[in-house]
Amino acid sequence: MQEQAQDDLITQAQAWLAEDPDPETAAELAKLIEAGDVTELADRFSGTLQFGTAGLRGEIGAGPMRMNRSVVIRAAAGLAAYLKAQGHEGGLVVVGYDARYKSADFARDTAAVMTGAGLRAAVLPRPLPTPVLAYAIRHLGAVAGVEVTASHNPPRDNGYKVYLGDGSQIVSPADAEIAGHIARVTTLDSVPRPSEGWLQLDEEVLEAYLTRTDSVLTPGGPRGVRTVYTAMHGVGKDVVMATFARHGFPTPVLVAEQAEPDPAFPTVAFPNPEEPGAMDLSFAKAAEVNPDIVIANDPDADRCAVAVPDNGGWRMLRGDEVGALLAAHLVHKGAEGTFAESIVSSSLLGRIAEAAGLPYEETLTGFKWIARVEGLRYGYEEALGYCVDPEGVRDKDGVTAALLVAELASELKEQGRTLTDLLDDLAMAHGLHATDQLSVRVSDLSVITSAMAQLRAQPPTSLAGLHVTSTEDLTQGTESLPPTDGLRYYLDGDYKARVIVRPSGTEPKLKCYLEVVVPVPEPSDLPPARTRGQEILDAIKKDLAAAMGI
Repeated sequence: MQEQAQDDLITQAQAWLAEDPDPETAAELAKLIEAGDVTELADRFSGTLQFGTAGLRGEIGAGPMRMNRSVVIRAAAGLAAYLKAQGHEGGLVVVGYDARYKSADFARDTAAVMTGAGLRAAVLPRPLPTPVLAYAIRHLGAVAGVEVTASHNPPRDNGYKVYLGDGSQIVSPADAEIAGHIARVTTLDSVPRPSEGWLQLDEEVLEAYLTRTDSVLTPGGPRGVRTVYTAMHGVGKDVVMATFARHGFPTPVLVAEQAEPDPAFPTVAFPNPEEPGAMDLSFAKAAEVNPDIVIANDPDADRCAVAVPDNGGWRMLRGDEVGALLAAHLVHKGAEGTFAESIVSSSLLGRIAEAAGLPYEETLTGFKWIARVEGLRYGYEEALGYCVDPEGVRDKDGVTAALLVAELASELKEQGRTLTDLLDDLAMAHGLHATDQLSVRVSDLSVITSAMAQLRAQPPTSLAGLHVTSTEDLTQGTESLPPTDGLRYYLDGDYKARVIVRPSGTEPKLKCYLEVVVPVPEPSDLPPARTRGQEILDAIKKDLAAAMGI
């Protein structure tokens, strides 16, 4: 019986190999078949990469469980069939891509499939930030957009992100309907793929995006902030430098080792500013040139990280801190409309909005939800994502966020103040909102499943000595939120402590988001409040890890 299963596996792999259009992955698969490596083949042919609201994301390689041209062609064909079923025959699909391995190939295949299906396709002129693609969809009147990117995933990964004509990422039920069309693709030979017929866009679309950034800043405002900038081996440098020059900021000092696109990401273990060590070269450059702030983008430049001077060194601000700073700045600028964030982000945004008399909403995790909030003026998520111009880009945008941070830091500098001073003001006004995260990266996804099952079977009754007053299983949904795989705990006491546990939607991680709010009656209470907040967060992390069995 086992021998029969192995024979079936080899037959399946040979059928896949016969139609693989990529010489590299074909050679890789042929080698595995020749070696009879059934363990590796079983892993690659154990199913198919699942298309969901995050599109596709996975390791590059041969087989249906990897990212490759065969998988992308099928995904594009499914998307084309979905768009035609929605009445968009002949509609325009815009395709963008980053500088990762195979990204340009996947973009070209997508354009070919759309053209062959009777849609029109337009490809961005070169590897550009994801927010440029999100902007281009509405700017060009497209019915959909595709961005080929794995954002800040490891070098071996790539991904496929789908937007609809409103410029927002897909949500249910569109994901399931597209997946259904993908499943109906039989062979690659059944998918027409002409060698030409799509539009290769020129720099006009980028110029239009750059012009749109004018709306983010206050004309004639201060522009004096000095910045060190890193693109983290991604595609952000040219666009960020162009926007800073356009608006009169001093030219950022580049982290030269990370300035140019490099799909190998040679200087970082993970190309994510949040990961340990990723900002070391930026801090070394900052120690050398003594700027006011450090700004980093992730590789596709939809996220923005900010670091500030701290006791002779540099400290990365948490996404929640930057989110609050940008909110306070927008309030100061007279912004009107709804402020929104995902449930895993700090409750401080709600307090800032309430104090300003502005509407506020919480959504599920991801900008696919935040961008859909009615009347949205500003949205953010703790994972360094900020939407500061929803009329231009209905997604997180690390370029315009960097601009707005630079404007705020320039205004404060002119007053002899810093971003840290403004954070202190917010703590005095609303309490010190201390946040932290327990993030567990796994090689075996069953670890995450087991941890979530254990929490549901034996929910913690106390964390850090604080009684758990309520537990919400978010798979049931709430009055304001659709169902999602997550758990939310509220703890007793004066600190308004809150914990959310959820599997990551884009990485093999289990993520736990923690918050405590420490009252700050007087300025002198700030240092002990920070100490107390971190003590409680550390104790919660320890108890939560034990409760999950990890």
